Amino acid sequence: MKTKTFIGNILIAGLSALLTVIIYTNYFQEKIKRPDSETQKRKALDLLEDSNLVNFYQGNVAKGEINDFTVAAENSIHAVVHVTSKYNLENNDSYNNSFYEWLFGERNNQPAVSFGSGVIISEDGYIVTNNHVIENSDEIQVVLNDKRTFTAKLVGADPGTDLALLKVKSTELPFISYGNSDVLKVGEWVLAVGNPFNLTSTVTAGIVSAKARNINILDNKSNYPIESYIQTDAAVNKGNSGGALVNLRGELVGINSAILSPSGSYSGYSFAIPINLVKKVVADIIKFGEVQRAVLGINIQDVNSETAKKYNLDKIEGVLVSDVNDGGAAQEAGLKQGDVIVEVNKAKTNSVAELTEQMGNYRPGEIIYITVKRDNKKKQFEVLLRNMLGNTKIVKTDEFFSILGASVQQVDNIDKRRLDINYGVKITGIKKGALRKSGIKEGFIILKMQGQKVVNVDDLKKILSKENEGAIVELKGLYPEGRYMYVYQIKLE
Repeated sequence: MKTKTFIGNILIAGLSALLTVIIYTNYFQEKIKRPDSETQKRKALDLLEDSNLVNFYQGNVAKGEINDFTVAAENSIHAVVHVTSKYNLENNDSYNNSFYEWLFGERNNQPAVSFGSGVIISEDGYIVTNNHVIENSDEIQVVLNDKRTFTAKLVGADPGTDLALLKVKSTELPFISYGNSDVLKVGEWVLAVGNPFNLTSTVTAGIVSAKARNINILDNKSNYPIESYIQTDAAVNKGNSGGALVNLRGELVGINSAILSPSGSYSGYSFAIPINLVKKVVADIIKFGEVQRAVLGINIQDVNSETAKKYNLDKIEGVLVSDVNDGGAAQEAGLKQGDVIVEVNKAKTNSVAELTEQMGNYRPGEIIYITVKRDNKKKQFEVLLRNMLGNTKIVKTDEFFSILGASVQQVDNIDKRRLDINYGVKITGIKKGALRKSGIKEGFIILKMQGQKVVNVDDLKKILSKENEGAIVELKGLYPEGRYMYVYQIKLE
């Protein structure tokens, strides 16, 4: 009896165990089943080898629907270069101090070096950087991501946008294709590529935080600054200046130019020049040797609640025309004081920065269509753009006499009205030469040379042509922001 009971218990236990295994296998194991690591890897590789899936993935990256930055980094990092600018401290105004030399004796040339970034924009060696990266340089070198080094030639620079164009002798260089900064959206992912603190080929990521930012850093660099920056939170530091801002397709949408920081290092926001403006500046420098500024001949201001109330505007939008200059492009087209400009060639202009950015895309002699609100009704005007001298011609700054090392142009109508003068020649650029050594700065307006009136560039040439090398020449004039007359004596070398 005991034996039968024992055998029965064994059979029951066996059946229970078998039943437990069956239930576990069919109802529980499937829920916690995990493939081994090798199976995972194989499935992942199978997926990546599926060309349709790869194309889908890359397509979504291009649309910004996947936050993967590898495609953009790969498309841009090899076309961003390290820019080294060498110059002598003797060419610096603070260094050229006669009182210091009287106390401590004459100083020897002191070479100095500054660093920045640049972006290759064509396979034949054109490179965009910031003007402040290469300003006053005596020698410019660029180092590619593959460690090749080139001596670069300065093709041209524009202080008003803080841009400069360099050229190296090479072919088949990696370059970044232009994007379209007008369609860039706030919140869109972007990468900043550059060489902060001499850490070459550095990539940081952020989003577009704002567009058309004016931070007033170029006012002392040019009488016609254009500030309409793309603001991002991508980390940018010293050395990033002149580097690339790219979208997730790896297209160039801006040139990194500035940061706002009490310490001089990144603390939240950086600013880039929109690529559509860069394209225009580069094209002008290549074709004309300098940037062509088209002006409307108006004074403008942002529209706010006060101006909206004062002018009885039904909406706070656009840019207010506060004054119209006689004989200017705007007056000839029919614009009036009190008009509110809301579009330029269908591009909306809701701030002074946006309007100046749009105007920076055009040249004298071109026709644009401006939409304004007058008496709260929209009206469109056809405007033939003019240059700063009041005509429609392309302006060519006259590079003259290497002994001066300067470029000049006839003083424009705006400076004439502001300074109450009716003639003069303005110094628009200073390189190595007599003017730099004398302490004269860009923007100085020459009214007299050797006691004779300088009405135009030809007058300047005629007077200089009578002077021999080594002669002491006296210049008399003033600066656009000043009320005082300055007298300089320069030695022709």
